[in-house]
Amino acid sequence: MRYILLNKPYEVLTQFTDEAGRATLKDFVPVPHIYPVGRLDFDSEGLLLLTDDKALQHRLSDPRYKVFKTYWAQVEGEVTTEALEKLRRGVVIKEGRTAPAQATDMPEPEGLWSRSTPIRYRASIPTTWLEIRISQGMNRQVRKMCAAVGLPCLRLVRARIDELDLGELAPGQWRELTPEESRKLKAKFSATKLPANRQVAVKPTPGAPAAPPTRRPR
Repeated sequence: MRYILLNKPYEVLTQFTDEAGRATLKDFVPVPHIYPVGRLDFDSEGLLLLTDDKALQHRLSDPRYKVFKTYWAQVEGEVTTEALEKLRRGVVIKEGRTAPAQATDMPEPEGLWSRSTPIRYRASIPTTWLEIRISQGMNRQVRKMCAAVGLPCLRLVRARIDELDLGELAPGQWRELTPEESRKLKAKFSATKLPANRQVAVKPTPGAPAAPPTRRPR
């Protein structure tokens, strides 16, 4: 099995082919028969996990497993306490109300690379940075969440997937997970980790034979 982390550059499709000739993952990762876990928008950057482990790919994409992803968002305007509180409670976007996010303002990430197409600069409007951590995967969710609290998103970088982070990967660079990283990932998101599949010990009645463990209903 292959488990690969890629720092996806700006304006690269999260797929391996494109009839319109746009840049795809194939331009950066020459490994056959692997597929991305989830998606990262064409105009977003950062961490992407690819694998040929279809069972793990399915689990990491399943919202029931609550795989947290951390994003750095450069937004237009000043981040207020009110905006942060709204994000932390959940906001209404086109697809519905989002789950509460972990959200905080932050300085510009240290050592962050320059984007291939620079952010537009307007002297009269400041930009600030947010760190947002969510486990949902609605279409363009982080951008829509920022817009819902009056902070249009200018740049979006995925910095972390669960415990995996960008590390020293530059845009377009990739690496294999270490054996320990892949072992921990598979163990943490194994099929038995879902509450519905966890075995529950039943305390036996004195003098009665022990009953086998039961499973919680779905």
